[in-house]
Amino acid sequence: MAHSYSFTSDSELEFSISELTGALGDSVTVLPLLVALAATTSVSLPHVLVGFGVFQIVWGLYYGMPLSVEPMKALIGLAIVGSLSYPEFAAAGLLAGGVLLVVGRLGLIGRLQRIVGEPVIRGVQFAVALLLLEAAVGLSTGNLPVAVAGLAIVGLLAMVGYRQASVLVVLGLGGIAAVATAGVPTPRAPEFALFPAGTPSLSGAAIEGTVAQLGMTIGNAAIATALLCGDLYDRDVSPDELSSSMGATCLAAIPIGGVPMCHGSGGLAGKYAFGARTGGANVLLGIGYLALALVATGALLAAFPLAVLGVLLVVVSIELARAAFEPVSGHRSLAVVLGVGVVGLAVNVGVAFVLGTVAFWLLSRRA
Repeated sequence: MAHSYSFTSDSELEFSISELTGALGDSVTVLPLLVALAATTSVSLPHVLVGFGVFQIVWGLYYGMPLSVEPMKALIGLAIVGSLSYPEFAAAGLLAGGVLLVVGRLGLIGRLQRIVGEPVIRGVQFAVALLLLEAAVGLSTGNLPVAVAGLAIVGLLAMVGYRQASVLVVLGLGGIAAVATAGVPTPRAPEFALFPAGTPSLSGAAIEGTVAQLGMTIGNAAIATALLCGDLYDRDVSPDELSSSMGATCLAAIPIGGVPMCHGSGGLAGKYAFGARTGGANVLLGIGYLALALVATGALLAAFPLAVLGVLLVVVSIELARAAFEPVSGHRSLAVVLGVGVVGLAVNVGVAFVLGTVAFWLLSRRA
């Protein structure tokens, strides 16, 4: 029997099996990216999980619905593949947070979306997918039998209708292998410290990464999520309000060891597809992240098989590429998406974003 708790007059929290399964729908891409980030950078996984746990609960209570809290995939991807050092990554997250907070408060999201153009945003998604796939290949080649076995498990589960859950299954198997190697960890709360993984440092690469991320965030995490709030939950949430809450999240989380976070439309759709209907899903998922933070030790992370990590990144990159191309129509838009993706892989995502924006503007004038 579902139990519910009324938080405000117009929102309700419900704790049930459907809310729990819905919560898992948002962790499908979150956990693999966080594990990959912690395994390839100086980021502290326990601190990152605390940030996700806290803000899942905060925004679930505030909005009264299962709003997604996801990592900013462009910045996370660039950090995983080594294009951004941790100090640059943290600085980019703070810069993105500040911009999102300001433009949200000023009501500028709609104007920025019209300037950039959706094909450019989708191209950035495709570029990040290609970069993650490149990193996945490098991680998988160290132990090909394990990588092939992981991909086989994903393929089999996808064939029988459990494509999204397959990522969590492979992640769980990797976790079991890590425990078998490093032993069962003793629960321990992460120590509080300002910037525990390093002091932010703004650079040209950080600014380029921020620009590329803002393009994705404005389109996918602000405008598209606001539309889904109405379509799926009959809630009137403005893109500017979402921008403001994402900005506040980044500015609050990064100084205590968290990572840049956003309200992704994919995560919101995932929660809905798995059964979440209230902010109770966020509370349950937040508690789960906080519990996981107690046992996510450095020894356990070091023992996590890199080949399994490669499999996870393959799946994430495929999902990200699929999401990039799914809404694209027309030869010109497709050309922009492909062009931004290829330039992002060959040069860098910031240059690709700028060139893509110019190309989109020129093509729009000729239409």
